[in-house]
Amino acid sequence: MTHVVENSTYEVQELLVRLERNNKVIQRLSKKLCSYTCEPNNPSCFEKFYELKNKFKVFAKYQKQIVEALKAREFESPELDRDIELHLERYKQLEKDIAGYLLDTQKHH
Repeated sequence: MTHVVENSTYEVQELLVRLERNNKVIQRLSKKLCSYTCEPNNPSCFEKFYELKNKFKVFAKYQKQIVEALKAREFESPELDRDIELHLERYKQLEKDIAGYLLDTQKHH
């Protein structure tokens, strides 16, 4: 397994930029989720809505922890490598989940 984070300052900065970009996308999606155009309109959508809101909270928590660890130069930790990989996967899954939710709410209008 290759390390996500190397000791290079340039690579750490690049990773911080990527994490921040992902975070901005997630924040925009979260705002969209709370807009009136994306209101849940059936029991299934309500369940997905609350599940997504919880996933956004979890994402924000890990985003903060990882960015703080990287800025504190704690990047020689195998646990941090694993946490970053999981966080990047969490981002991809959250994007898929919100896309599915948006499609579901549009179908039922």
